[in-house]
Amino acid sequence: MTVTCFGEILLRLSPPDRHLLVQAGSLDIVVGGAEANVASALAALGHAVRFAGVVSDNPLGDKALAALRGCGIDTSHVARAPGRMGLYFLEAGSGPRPAAITYDRAGSAFACAAPESIDFAEALAGAQLLHCGGITPALGPKGVALAKAAQEAARSAGVPICFDGNYRAQLWAAWDSDPASILRELVADATILIGNHRDIALLLGRPFSGEGEERRREAAEAAFDAFPNLELIASTARHLVTSDHHRISARVDARAGGVQTDEIDVTGIVDRIGTGDAFAAGVLDGWLDGGDLAVMAGRGLALAALKHSIPGDMCPVSRAMLDSFSAGADDVRR
Repeated sequence: MTVTCFGEILLRLSPPDRHLLVQAGSLDIVVGGAEANVASALAALGHAVRFAGVVSDNPLGDKALAALRGCGIDTSHVARAPGRMGLYFLEAGSGPRPAAITYDRAGSAFACAAPESIDFAEALAGAQLLHCGGITPALGPKGVALAKAAQEAARSAGVPICFDGNYRAQLWAAWDSDPASILRELVADATILIGNHRDIALLLGRPFSGEGEERRREAAEAAFDAFPNLELIASTARHLVTSDHHRISARVDARAGGVQTDEIDVTGIVDRIGTGDAFAAGVLDGWLDGGDLAVMAGRGLALAALKHSIPGDMCPVSRAMLDSFSAGADDVRR
């Protein structure tokens, strides 16, 4: 089965050894971006994956495409355009100090692209799923137009849509935006929503009472009532002990009911960035494999947990590694 992912490929710059930016004498560079991270994780698990987007027509764009091709992703539907790559700067957290991100994405080749620069119909031909999300419309009016064009093409082709809310307050605040109404229109097309009760509260303009599983189910039922096309909602719950120790559980809801995993401890965290994308990829892997709720939740949680141990944005976890983790094997594999 083929999955098409659409979004902005980014370059991430970060000081080595968990330094702050003000201390940095050099910066490490890796390729990432939410939808590219999902694409790379699905490709590592053996799925056929295409990527649709726009990158700059310069060596930085070359680097971005080389990274995706190195993961086995079809980049023939990524357009090239004059301009800059979107960047973000990461200061890794440590102990009581959380990680911090500074965006430098305004005016990127992707953010300035016109919808007609991407052949969405061709990128979606024969695909079983479009994965996209809330970061693209957060970039501004042109991002909104891109997001709508991608989803309109998916609707026309009869391709189900997975939409990851991925709310980015810094991006929405940078322009005169109305995130709730824009995201409601986009989520209305989705079959799968990656998002928790806070994302649903933003969409519906109301909070949800209670705690834990009850609150998440209440939010899911409200979303199902509001969005008739929606069939599945997946989310994680994360409790931060320190920057290096988190407790995480996963939940997947369908209209008839939901499944929530037990909480697991994730310690010795190397890199938290991209863990939500790894979770989304694990859920989609289970959905593509038949859609059992417990399998989707379990694979999502396993892939997210493993990503915490891997530096960079992407999660190159193989099927064998995922299966081994799910089986509880943690000794050296020889």
